[in-house]
Amino acid sequence: MDRTKPQQVYADDKIVVESLSIVGRDGAVHPRTVVRHPDVVAILPLLPDGRVVLVRNHRWPLDKTLLELPAGCMEAGEAPEVAAARELAEETGYRCSNLRPLFGFYPCPGLLDERVEVFVAEGLVPGERHLDPTEQMEVELMPLEALVDAIHAGEIEDVRTIATVLRWVTRR
Repeated sequence: MDRTKPQQVYADDKIVVESLSIVGRDGAVHPRTVVRHPDVVAILPLLPDGRVVLVRNHRWPLDKTLLELPAGCMEAGEAPEVAAARELAEETGYRCSNLRPLFGFYPCPGLLDERVEVFVAEGLVPGERHLDPTEQMEVELMPLEALVDAIHAGEIEDVRTIATVLRWVTRR
């Protein structure tokens, strides 16, 4: 499909919204909106006793608090593993001695160019959190099996958490 050059509609410190047109199979021109967003890291922090470190995070666009894995935007030029270690420490206070990549995915490719890089963190040591001024979150520990049950019960609504946990428990 052909497409026109994107035109910027809006920009702030995190996102750019662009408008473009694509030529469909029918030959007609169809408008599209694209959101450009920095790539993100998500972390599956595993304690030796089988519990997962989660955050109850108030999500302002939803005006709702979700139980989810720690996650956050990569800063410009920041390596994904550096961002993962930083976000884990900022949001939960935990530092890790072992951080390894698990997988990556696009959570909403029909609208958003954001990619999520997921890491597993082990060898966790608790410490002090450093939340951003607008973050409202609390740390919660949950056994992995209970987290899987919560996903299947529809209690977990965050796609990063759902995809990561199910990927982890079904890995081969």
